[in-house]
Amino acid sequence: MKKTLWIVLAVLVLVIGGAYFYFNTSPSQFAEEAGNSTKKVDVVDDSGFLMFTPMNQDVKKSVIFYPGAFIDALSYAPMAKGLANAGYKVYIAEMPLGLAVFGQDKAADIIDSHEDEHFVIGGHSLGGAMAARFAHENMDELDGIFFLASYADEKGTLAKAPFSALSITATKDGVLNWDTYEKNKKYLPENTTFVSIKGGNHAQFGAYGKQNGDNEATISVEEQTKETVTALKTWLAVAVK
Repeated sequence: MKKTLWIVLAVLVLVIGGAYFYFNTSPSQFAEEAGNSTKKVDVVDDSGFLMFTPMNQDVKKSVIFYPGAFIDALSYAPMAKGLANAGYKVYIAEMPLGLAVFGQDKAADIIDSHEDEHFVIGGHSLGGAMAARFAHENMDELDGIFFLASYADEKGTLAKAPFSALSITATKDGVLNWDTYEKNKKYLPENTTFVSIKGGNHAQFGAYGKQNGDNEATISVEEQTKETVTALKTWLAVAVK
């Protein structure tokens, strides 16, 4: 029994380690610069979250974000900074082993310790699926959910959720399983907004360079980030109460 357990653990380590080296990327200079505090936004890395707090203005809503597999939280700093500049507080989760599947409930840490804030949750790729599973179990704690190149699955179904959702995809995405994406639309809330970014790809929902299996984008990461932030701000202002 013990020998079998050790074999399983060894295989698991090899699989995760191999995937890490295949998929792992580093934040770009664009992300590094967005991760710096300014007079408008205070950026702090603390307690397993990278936090972007608007300065000198009331916080409209708080956003919890789950990164894609093996993607550094800092890679999403440009998106977070764009939202924080508009008055939204953003928490980007730093996931165990770089996988949201091992940190599905990380949002609870923030929600439980900030009872005066009102939250939406979202994620990129695998992070979006795990955010949906958290939302499925904690609907009363959230005001909305968004997906970047991602979808909910049966375990994270939100078909009966009382809040709205936003699904953003990109036309050059070569990583997203488009067949599963279409099939799993049945797990989204009735009130879901769909946005497609023309020329964008999977990796440029973050700022970490090229990703294996992805297509070449025909727009810059700066432009895709701008369009993503604009879609998020519009949804937050109109559909999220």
